[in-house]
Amino acid sequence: MPLPDGVTFVVIGGGVHGLSTAYHLAKRLREQSRGSGADVLVLDKGHIGSGASGIACGVVRNNYYQPAMRELMAHSVSVWERHTAVLSYHSVGYMQISPECMHEQVGTIYEQEKAIAYPSVFVEGAKDCDAYMKGLFGDWQAQNITSVLHEKKGGYANNMRSVEGLARLARSEGVRIETGVKVTGFERSNGSSSAVRTVVTDKGKVRCEQVVVGAGPWIKQIWDMLYLPNSISIKGRDGKLHDDVQMWTFWSLQEGTLGVDPRRQKTNDGNMPPVIHVDTDAPLYSDIDGSLITDKLWGIYYKPDFYFGGVQGGAMPLKINTDPDKVAVDPYGPASPDFIVGEDFRRMWCSALAHCQARFVGQSGKYRDEPSGGIGCFTPDNFPIFDRFCENVYVIADSNHGYKMIGVGELVATELTGTTNRLLEPFRFDRYVRGELHPVSNSPYPWS
Repeated sequence: MPLPDGVTFVVIGGGVHGLSTAYHLAKRLREQSRGSGADVLVLDKGHIGSGASGIACGVVRNNYYQPAMRELMAHSVSVWERHTAVLSYHSVGYMQISPECMHEQVGTIYEQEKAIAYPSVFVEGAKDCDAYMKGLFGDWQAQNITSVLHEKKGGYANNMRSVEGLARLARSEGVRIETGVKVTGFERSNGSSSAVRTVVTDKGKVRCEQVVVGAGPWIKQIWDMLYLPNSISIKGRDGKLHDDVQMWTFWSLQEGTLGVDPRRQKTNDGNMPPVIHVDTDAPLYSDIDGSLITDKLWGIYYKPDFYFGGVQGGAMPLKINTDPDKVAVDPYGPASPDFIVGEDFRRMWCSALAHCQARFVGQSGKYRDEPSGGIGCFTPDNFPIFDRFCENVYVIADSNHGYKMIGVGELVATELTGTTNRLLEPFRFDRYVRGELHPVSNSPYPWS
């Protein structure tokens, strides 16, 4: 079927952000008697979920040191809970288990979660933390842990099933989704306006009134097509303006699966466990030969997952030092010859599992030796940008926080129909030049 000549909204990207925005936008148009899903067209150059959303670990959590992120995540968790079945969402909770260098900051997270009525339990002190964890897992043995934040909401969702569920929701509202269509450029209005009037693709042109970009790791490609800046000025925490700061960087994501029965990770009472995230500065030794892997702060996350067929999770990402203009995003994910996890990740992650729980000791040989991983495109401060550019182009640059932030699409839909949303305000592009940066935690992850 040929592309339509014109449509009110063109959404670029068939992952969590694009589909969530399309669904909520169509729903809002119908409820306000201002249009319908027929006014919304989603374009994806691959297939639904062929990008980061389709290979995501699927963790859904609130745990962020940044107040603005916590509020945004609390909203997103509520969206997951609204559509549990269709999004294949498992509300098992989430645990942040941390060493002393993170104790105070995690305590701050807990206090602010209480302030927004997000249910959680905070345990302090090495002895009490060990007892709390052993109350869940009798074989718990992680060292140097002095705080446990147990979020009672959150959990995980099955990646492709949730993306396909979003697509069904969008189509139920009349949204048209076209796959195998690559955006190659934009045509602007005549005169002084910078607004985009036509989206150019390899399958033809589509006139439009508004464009939504939810392209995940491909955001830099679309950004360049819009002739937006590759370097910016940022007012730092020192109060000084720093010029020529690189707009985008790429990080290689580190995730994999241990091929054991997912039921192996059940709690003492036989229930499915919360998602486990452990950061610690205890020395990590190889589960195979006992050699030292690292004596620096390290972290992993994991959960049993029947969709993956094992215990699945990941570790800290690796920064890609290649010039961003030369980073090959395609082929993406496991198909990439460059950005997939290797032996170093297997050795570290499996040994870290064994460090945390005795049930994983000696299990490294069951690691799935198959391609996994992908890359993320990060903003200068590693936090999202939600803002308008070129007058009528709404950019959702998630800085790899994307999958769990399913609620962003609902908030963007309100802004596309004329209502500014408070939760999105802290993520505007001009925060950089204004120096309104998000606080930074001691976590080993760039996005926490």
